[in-house]
Amino acid sequence: MFQVISLDLRSNFSENKPGDTTNNKATKTSEIFYTHILNQVLPPDIRVLAWAPAEPNFSARFSCLKRTYRYFFPCADLDIGLMNRAAEKFVGTHDFRNLCKMDVANGVTRFHRTILAASVQPVEKDDETEQQNPFQMYYFEVTGQAFLYHQVRCMMAILFLIGQRMEKPELIDELLDIENNPRKPQYSMAAEFPLVLYNCEFENIQWLYDCKVQEFNVTHLQQLWTNHAVKTHMLYSMLKGLDFVKIPTETDSGNNTMVLWREITPPVHKQISALIEGAKARNYKPLMDRPKCEGLESRISHFVRRGRIELPHLKKTKHAEMEADEQMKTKSSHRDTIVMDSDVPEQASKRVCTSIDCTF
Repeated sequence: MFQVISLDLRSNFSENKPGDTTNNKATKTSEIFYTHILNQVLPPDIRVLAWAPAEPNFSARFSCLKRTYRYFFPCADLDIGLMNRAAEKFVGTHDFRNLCKMDVANGVTRFHRTILAASVQPVEKDDETEQQNPFQMYYFEVTGQAFLYHQVRCMMAILFLIGQRMEKPELIDELLDIENNPRKPQYSMAAEFPLVLYNCEFENIQWLYDCKVQEFNVTHLQQLWTNHAVKTHMLYSMLKGLDFVKIPTETDSGNNTMVLWREITPPVHKQISALIEGAKARNYKPLMDRPKCEGLESRISHFVRRGRIELPHLKKTKHAEMEADEQMKTKSSHRDTIVMDSDVPEQASKRVCTSIDCTF
């Protein structure tokens, strides 16, 4: 959604230091129309909203003080209150190796991240009613200083299990207890399309908006909303119409009777199945009883032997010694886990940063 990139661009006020607009009172009106120019050449699903001057060492990634993600989903048959209580367990500084994908091959060996806030909220708070509406939209909002690769999608997958009452909120405590559970149990991530980077906060960045560009962007987003809202309500009307279809059912006496679909119990609310990757098992197996992925220590040992990384200094868990015996059993079936390192330094010499909206 609202993402930030940094670019080196020419300026009408090159005599000033980058980021210094104190001597140019007419900057907002006399500077190059960055947002307008960029929007003319970008694809329709990407729009520049605003721009701001920045120092040469500014990095859109590493200068960010904190980030907020939102993951949107329908209520369906989820226990929203239970999910919200479980989400609060993410807050704090924890080792999230069991709630991400690890990329040890690229030198990622530290998985401690700090979550500042986490909650599940309705998109439209005015629509809250006593009776749960399976089509009401909610979002999981999480704010942190930095995130691991696929961390939010893994967190959301666990919340879905808890919301469907397949697991208890205490599962999160177990996954964050690396001393007793150093290896990630196998589970599917939540789908990627409902996840958006909602907000990024920077120090000393003042976004500059243009009235014409604002009107252009608002009009564009309203058109996109109209397109998707019309399709959404067409589908909703079809579902409501199917509620009045008469379905033959067999009674206890063996006779068939006709019942309206909306009166069938339990009702069918399978919306969440569209947001979970992979095939659903016929019989559910508790998460902590499932096979475990290869542990961090054995992954590190593997890539050290191959010369891909240097041996880091790690605090060993009480299970570290056991992994040597199990390494050969597990490494062939878990090569698909990947993590992006948020701590790998990168060089950046930036002068202008832009706030952009990505529509998927």
